[in-house]
Amino acid sequence: MGLFILRRLGVMILTALCLTFIVFWLTNLYPNLEKLAKTQGNFRMSDEQVETYLGNRGYTQALPVKYGQWLGVLPGYVIEGTDGETRARCEAGRAPTEDTPTFCGILQGEWGQSTVFKEEVGTIVSTRLGLTGKLMFWVMMVMVPGALIIGVLAGMREGSRTDRSLSTVSIVSTATPEYVSGVILIAVFATPLFGLQYFKGTATSAMDDANFNNFFLPVSTIALYGMGYIARMTRASMTEVMTAQYIRTARLKGVSFPNIVLKHALRNALIAPFTVIMLQFPWLLNGVVIVETLFNYKGFGWTLVQAASNNDIELLLGVSVVSVFVVLVTQLISDIGYVFLTPRIRIS
Repeated sequence: MGLFILRRLGVMILTALCLTFIVFWLTNLYPNLEKLAKTQGNFRMSDEQVETYLGNRGYTQALPVKYGQWLGVLPGYVIEGTDGETRARCEAGRAPTEDTPTFCGILQGEWGQSTVFKEEVGTIVSTRLGLTGKLMFWVMMVMVPGALIIGVLAGMREGSRTDRSLSTVSIVSTATPEYVSGVILIAVFATPLFGLQYFKGTATSAMDDANFNNFFLPVSTIALYGMGYIARMTRASMTEVMTAQYIRTARLKGVSFPNIVLKHALRNALIAPFTVIMLQFPWLLNGVVIVETLFNYKGFGWTLVQAASNNDIELLLGVSVVSVFVVLVTQLISDIGYVFLTPRIRIS
């Protein structure tokens, strides 16, 4: 098991480097840098002035060098600009001092400065990630138990009326996008009815105080969409298990149907859904963009949209690092959990 984890960690680190390099390359394409220069400087800049602005701030260095500096494995630049001012990466573009560190990148905890929010990227990411984490927690508390119950009940008796009804509900919920179900829920539950309004159509106040009134609709919108997919996977797995030879043998021996389901079928039926459930975390982290925008909940997905739409390169890179990390870690946990849930697997 230890060797397996070490191998997976090695693959995870290599994958993280490749993915972050691709994101770094895309965000540092010249059109993006030109837009950044004009946004931070002057929209009427000439091409020569743009080149000067970028050169004075280290943006025209070779891509591998910039990537190494961003990671923190290469020394940060110290450039004496054409305007006579000396700038250092590790002093956030200001003149270097004796206390200026040589390395300042992701590995040193220096995530850069957001050009839109005028704050440290690390502070912004941690704050917004915490808000989305709160949303993800309640979504998982609603989505996972509900999906497993629906899937198990549907798969216990394949072809029954219960199976057909629950399968139809699962397909409809998965086929309905969040922006459709969200609008419907707002129209139905957030509209005053007989002078009463039971739920709020915005989740802005939920960032400070997440209560039932202001958090029910966004949680329900996300949970309904993800619940159908997990339920269908659980139903397919349960159906397959219920037709296995050892289940038939248990039935022939007179074991009661509830005992067959609970003691023999359920554990094996939950192996496949476990992987699907773990994959919901990356989706929830970045896939809630529509819901967070719809309900004005300024979480991680909302921050991703703001960074991309405003060409905030440092913030976009910080968000990308967290997204890559969450995807890889959840995949690692999924692989380890799959091994524990499946004793038949042997690791050489």
